[in-house]
Amino acid sequence: MYYNADYKNSKNEEDTDENEPSVPDVKKHDNNDENDDESKAAEKQDIQFHNIANSGSITTRKDNITIHSLIIAGQVEGHFMLPSQTKSTKYEHVIPQLVGVEESSEIDGLLILLNTVGGDVEAGLAIAEMISGMTKPTVSLVLGGGHSIGVPLAVSANKSFIVPSATMTIHPVRLNGLVIGVPQTFTYFLKMQERILDFIVKNSKVNKETFNELMLKTDELAADIGSVIDGLKAVDIGLIDAVGNLSEAILALKTMILEKRKG
Repeated sequence: MYYNADYKNSKNEEDTDENEPSVPDVKKHDNNDENDDESKAAEKQDIQFHNIANSGSITTRKDNITIHSLIIAGQVEGHFMLPSQTKSTKYEHVIPQLVGVEESSEIDGLLILLNTVGGDVEAGLAIAEMISGMTKPTVSLVLGGGHSIGVPLAVSANKSFIVPSATMTIHPVRLNGLVIGVPQTFTYFLKMQERILDFIVKNSKVNKETFNELMLKTDELAADIGSVIDGLKAVDIGLIDAVGNLSEAILALKTMILEKRKG
């Protein structure tokens, strides 16, 4: 039964009963404080689920450590909107989140969860550059797939993980739409490819020649050139740091956060 303390006290003023003790004010305040805490917790949870639905992110706190988890799923959307039926990650949603994580005094580290088919090269590379330039500890985990521009996104973190069943597709840059058949177009392709390759080599332990060889393979993909590698192969060539799951990625991130606090 719902108990209204204020109503009960007003009744005591009108009908005094020596056998019925009045409700102490202290307990009334304690109940109100407890209700306020519960309502604040519920409101905070609603905000978290709202963030998941709208931006693919969630901030969690445990063991005095606050982690912001960013999910990059589907196709990375760039300067042009993708069809409504295509699952996409919008770079204009991700970039402000990264700024917020970097500037927040409450967030200790960033966890990037990847299951992407790739997408816009410039948008993906922009996100990867921002992650690699953060001072907060960062860890990435490839789940399902980290294809195409998902490769630089995966290696952009301080430490990268991949589950054994995940795959990564390595192939040259593609261009959709109008292509002008002039030497300048080919030069543009080469420069774009070099930007991506340099970033991957800089942010991982993979050898440049090994990566180029995988990227230019002609006997593995039916309708394209390139390679598809699994989690074990990605770690073996030095592209990803370690094979691991969610708990191992979170443990590594928390360890990095604690080490940073000590230093």
